[in-house]
Amino acid sequence: MRPSRHVLAALAIDLLLITLAWWLAFWLRFNLDVPEEFADLAARAGGWSVAAFAVGLATSKVYRQIWRYSGMAELGQLVTGVAAGALLSAISILMLRYPNFPRSVLLLQPLIVLLLLGAVRAGWRTLTERSSLPQGATPLLIVGTLSEAADAMRALKTSTAWYPVAIMSPDYHDHGRSLQNVPVFGGSRTLDQIVKETEVKTALIAGAPGSPQRREALLQSAMAPGVRLLTMPRPDDWLRSDRGGPREAELEDLLGRAPVELDSRGLSELLGGQTALVTGAGGSIGAELCRQIARYGPSTLVCVDCSEFAIYRLEQELRSSHPKLRVHYYTANVREASRLNAIASEYKPRAVFHAAANKHVPLMEEYNEIEALRTNILGTMNCAEAAGICGALRFVFISTDKAVNPTNVMGATKRLAELMVQGIAARFPRTQFVSVRFGNVLGSSGSVVPLFNNQIARGGPVTVTHPDIVRYFMTIPEAVQLVLQAGLMGDSKEIFVLDMGEPVKIAELARLMIFLSGKSELDIPIVYTGLRPGEKLFEELLASDESTAPTAHPKLRISKSFRTDEINVGTVRNWIENCGASPSGVDIREWLRLHVPEYAPRS
Repeated sequence: MRPSRHVLAALAIDLLLITLAWWLAFWLRFNLDVPEEFADLAARAGGWSVAAFAVGLATSKVYRQIWRYSGMAELGQLVTGVAAGALLSAISILMLRYPNFPRSVLLLQPLIVLLLLGAVRAGWRTLTERSSLPQGATPLLIVGTLSEAADAMRALKTSTAWYPVAIMSPDYHDHGRSLQNVPVFGGSRTLDQIVKETEVKTALIAGAPGSPQRREALLQSAMAPGVRLLTMPRPDDWLRSDRGGPREAELEDLLGRAPVELDSRGLSELLGGQTALVTGAGGSIGAELCRQIARYGPSTLVCVDCSEFAIYRLEQELRSSHPKLRVHYYTANVREASRLNAIASEYKPRAVFHAAANKHVPLMEEYNEIEALRTNILGTMNCAEAAGICGALRFVFISTDKAVNPTNVMGATKRLAELMVQGIAARFPRTQFVSVRFGNVLGSSGSVVPLFNNQIARGGPVTVTHPDIVRYFMTIPEAVQLVLQAGLMGDSKEIFVLDMGEPVKIAELARLMIFLSGKSELDIPIVYTGLRPGEKLFEELLASDESTAPTAHPKLRISKSFRTDEINVGTVRNWIENCGASPSGVDIREWLRLHVPEYAPRS
């Protein structure tokens, strides 16, 4: 292959610098006054040394480098090439047996060569970086530690849209320092103060906030209305060519959830080339289950949801994203056992994921209690039995943290559904029946996030029930990843509890969302409306009579319940099916309290 003109130009420059280094080594050896006989010796032997260095650099692949992106890796490659050239040069000079050749030159020259070649590459990188700033590039304030800022600046090297002008560090001792000639502001200065000093209108969060303390500090420091807030892509975005640079910060970024590690090999064995069935497939959790299952290459995916519109939207999405996947869509209701059994017996799924539920606490607390019983308890029993009858290997029931010491009908029905799954498991030893319990997920249909978004879009106010109310939050993809992992590793009758991280104040969540919209509380106020029926100030992941045991996965624990009595599955089914069209809420609560002793409805 013929070398490019860039390679030839780099080689020519290096040959000139190596020649210069050869003469500089002689001048240094003789204190800048080279005797005539040694000058003649240098002239006769110099060609051999220059050729030796050229070979050493070429064999070390130095000429594949692009100078404007030179870094530590390229410097290491250059050191290797210079060392190879120095060795070849010394061998050739010594083999030629030049009389009285000053051997110290053989030590001085490589050092000078490395200095000159490294300097010209560093100089070229500096020159091109300064000259390559586009006219329309946006000044950027980087928010994060110095190590996070360095990583972000390295990622921004290839971008023509941004250039950093300042760094906001949480460490007071960093104030007054600089990183790659970019000034660092540290200590207690807020984003608003730095914006006024630098006149920058865009800030980049270089690292995930993580801890509640850092999240709160970031929230307080970032209250600068009109400042556009960016973040670096999440790892799952790096694979998308259109998400390669900084993007608009989202709520998930500020809550700082760490990525989930999955047993991809085990999930591929469970789902790849097999049939999977998902109920509630049109909902936020069910749809994400379908998306993630589809990535493991099942032979068939069966999607069940009672909402025609929800299942239609899912069909349109999966048809576009997985056109070759064989998917069957059913507008069926989990309350109808015969319909579920017919679907399950036709496809004989290896894994069944049950996400269908009535989960809106206030709606289920008043006038709709019987609907919660029929969907959450009877529907779960129907799905579990259908999975056992068709011989499924795994049945995964998605429960909730509201099932722990429940104070509302929805939570009590979910807790009783957990017990029903354990009871049904005894009849079908071939199937592993697992329940997974977790809290709120950002952006789900039952989450406060869509409500807050709508309120902010209308100009406020944002309504929060209580200033001290807290909830656990995780992203929908993270929750589903852990559901899949729990379904893979769980033994029958086990209840898994997800690591939900630290609880988040709903009021803080509202402030974050107002800020991300470019507004402040002066523009969109927060109004406290009081707790709703059945609502608790905080949710629990374990009941008072439960503890947890660790698993092989750091974000999954197994609930160890001390309850030893067994509820008759047939009795529960018979009562729900024969309690009438619309039993009173009082009768339903009394019946739930009988079967779920920890249920304590709020008066």
